Amino acid sequence: MEENAGTEGNATAAAPPTPTGLSKQELDVCDGILKRISDYRDDDGHDVSGAFQRMLNRRNLPDYFNIIKEPMALSTIRQKITRKQYKTYQEFVRDFALISHNAMVYNRPSAQVHKDAVVIEKLLKEELKKAIEDKAMTREEAELPDLGEIPPADPSPPPEPEDEEPEDEEDEDDEDEEEDDTDDDRPRGRRAKRARRTSTAARGKPEESNKDDPDSQKKRGRPPKVHTPMEARINTLLKGLRKFKNPGGDLKILHFEKLPDKSVMPEYYQDIKNPIAMDLIKRKAKRKKYQSVDAVLKDLDLMFENAKSYNLEGSQIYNDAIDLQKEAKIIAEQEKKKPDSDFADEDGKLPLAEILYNGELWKVGDWIHLQNPNDVTKPIVAQIYRTWQDPQGQKWINACWYYRPEQTVHRFEKHFFENEVVKTGQYRDHKIEEVVDRCFVMFFTRYNKGRPRGFPKDKEVYVCEARYNEEKFKLNKIKTWASCVPDEVREKDYEMDLFDIPKKMKKVPSPIKHLLREDAKEDDALPKPTWGAPNAPPIVGAVHRRPREANESPPPEPTPSPQPTPEPVHRPIVSDRPRFDSQGDIAMGGTRSSVPLPSPMASHTPVQTAYGQQFQAPRPSPSPAPLVPQNSYGSHSSGSHPPVTHTPLYQQTYSQYNTTPQPVVQHSTPMNNYQQYSAPAPRPVAPMQTPHQSHHSNAYNPPRPVEVYTLSEQANLSIPADIRSQFQQDEYGKVIFFTAPPLDINPIPEDKQQLGHSLRYLADKARHKEEAEKKRKIRETHLEAEAREKMKRMKMDSEDKKRWLLEQKMAAMEEWRKNMERGTDEIYKDLHGENWKEIRDAEQCRLAIKQEDAYKKQKAHEEFKKRAAEAKEVKITGFKWI
Repeated sequence: MEENAGTEGNATAAAPPTPTGLSKQELDVCDGILKRISDYRDDDGHDVSGAFQRMLNRRNLPDYFNIIKEPMALSTIRQKITRKQYKTYQEFVRDFALISHNAMVYNRPSAQVHKDAVVIEKLLKEELKKAIEDKAMTREEAELPDLGEIPPADPSPPPEPEDEEPEDEEDEDDEDEEEDDTDDDRPRGRRAKRARRTSTAARGKPEESNKDDPDSQKKRGRPPKVHTPMEARINTLLKGLRKFKNPGGDLKILHFEKLPDKSVMPEYYQDIKNPIAMDLIKRKAKRKKYQSVDAVLKDLDLMFENAKSYNLEGSQIYNDAIDLQKEAKIIAEQEKKKPDSDFADEDGKLPLAEILYNGELWKVGDWIHLQNPNDVTKPIVAQIYRTWQDPQGQKWINACWYYRPEQTVHRFEKHFFENEVVKTGQYRDHKIEEVVDRCFVMFFTRYNKGRPRGFPKDKEVYVCEARYNEEKFKLNKIKTWASCVPDEVREKDYEMDLFDIPKKMKKVPSPIKHLLREDAKEDDALPKPTWGAPNAPPIVGAVHRRPREANESPPPEPTPSPQPTPEPVHRPIVSDRPRFDSQGDIAMGGTRSSVPLPSPMASHTPVQTAYGQQFQAPRPSPSPAPLVPQNSYGSHSSGSHPPVTHTPLYQQTYSQYNTTPQPVVQHSTPMNNYQQYSAPAPRPVAPMQTPHQSHHSNAYNPPRPVEVYTLSEQANLSIPADIRSQFQQDEYGKVIFFTAPPLDINPIPEDKQQLGHSLRYLADKARHKEEAEKKRKIRETHLEAEAREKMKRMKMDSEDKKRWLLEQKMAAMEEWRKNMERGTDEIYKDLHGENWKEIRDAEQCRLAIKQEDAYKKQKAHEEFKKRAAEAKEVKITGFKWI
């Protein structure tokens, strides 16, 4: 019988394939090999087959298909098995071997994908050997084909420019994972990125060890992991489920790591209405979506119930689901019983959901200004990532810095948006007292459309377009704004108050362009920024003339100047401020003259003249600038022709001249703040005196520099009040700084000197100011009430906890007393039998008598010692102090 069985088995294994291909039994052998290799995890839980599940996207990696002539993926093998396309075992083995061979040909030996391919090849050999032993296939069928030699690896090339910095690629990976079915092989891309992060970290170690090097201040980092007690409980619960193994030695949780492939098991999504897996639960936990342990437990129960509903009762997955569901509830109950104090980290940091400071609540995701010890006029722009309290009660935040353009190293031709900042890899700890005020940073795709709804008008709003790599001094455009903000607010969008017309975004030249050395060359080494205080951005960056990178766009071209026309054009309303072209550069054509504005706010609407021409509204200036009177034609008329007087178009509202200069209130910007320290002093411009020059207004007139500056609110308040009072101030109480002495000439006519704002405007302004003050006081009162109520609740909770502890202690003492009595009774019963009660009572009486005698002896001894001490004292009498 044994001989017949063996012969039959060999005949089955060696039977030639049917004309239609492998039989169902043989296809099951192939499917089993594929499933076991796909489910394999190493000791660290790493999925070695994850990088080979899907075919790569030709658009993302076109060179891959030029090098690899026969691409292959596990999904292709799985599809061929399902469609019964394999004719022989050799076809199946060759396809499987192609996966490892292709990965080892394309990737370097140091890459994670190459290492995974070696493991896959080893697993395949073991599976084929086992199939031969089980007589499922012959040795010839299981032999690996010769696919060619693996070419030697080339020396590692220098790192190529990347669009995204390594610090946030992990965040972008999370977004990639959210997309379901795609043709590209994202797991393989994540392997390569993880390898690059490892090598970058290795290179960063020597820099971190050099504490004396100023460049060590630019080291990159990530926000510290300061988990709240609830987050720590959730993490412990999810990690705890990875400890349990089934009888086969595999982790029970492996079946629940990811949802089934829709293309392979579409029926699963028809039967299960709410599919969920561990990777989705982990992602929600990372994004702070769970507010309690019970919420996580609810999703885990749903996952296990789905498994029990879909799989047959008694199957391995069904049994694992029952076991893990019970273990999850046990772990959850254990974690909920632990006090919050058990979750403090090694440094004693206690995570806080929010911090109350200066009557405001500060939490993760808030944009803030931080004190800049290097320059008080340029506070650090940052976003809060963590909040905690140390053992001494000091409250801290961890914030990601955003640099201003003048704090970076870039090409001298680089242009920036007005009010632009760039994201850095600096995650620094600051005391809450270092927070100056609020600000806001918007992505450049939304900045021109409006402002955050409800955000105060007096707070700065910045625009961000790029990340700054402080190791390579490169600016890389940001692809997805969600990857730049904390997990807690990544999916929380903000509402906006839209502008009536989207404002035009202009780029201006680098504010430190003038720092370029005259002898700078393209092959010079990269300059370094100037560092100052330890926990502050650079004092100033640097510019260079090195060639542009491949991914760097050329500087914008300036708009050509308009050609002058022979006919004179009359402009009743013009501005003395320089006009700017579409790139932010000063246009070298047109004239300038002054015009008083009807209100302190800058107008964004172009002024329409009587001749149908539009003129750009005055640009925001760093400070209130008094209007300089100027004749529209004075600088272009000859001495033999008298100036021509024109009547203004809006005669009832505007006047060409004004006796009392009215300041044009504009909010300062970081770009202008820097320019106020680097702008050259104004120079007198001599009028053009050409005998045969025509009276037209399109002749060239050099732009006039800004003549008045004010400091920021914080810098202005740092000047003592008695000193400020000695100087001229604007309507906001800021000291006014002039770049040149005032002129004594006042050409404004007497009848024009009394013009000013209307009483209605002034009344509305005062009423708005009063309403704003009332709202502020109401808000502060509301916040103080909330804070008091919160402190009251915390105090009541503390008292309730103390009362509960006292009751527990009393109950424990009472239980201990009862246990002692029961134990004593048991001892007497064992020693004295039925008369144990009488003997116990008698011994208790003797003990009481002895205790009474001992007490009396102690009192008598104390009395004796007292009398002896009194006898030793010598009483002195008969003396009287005078």
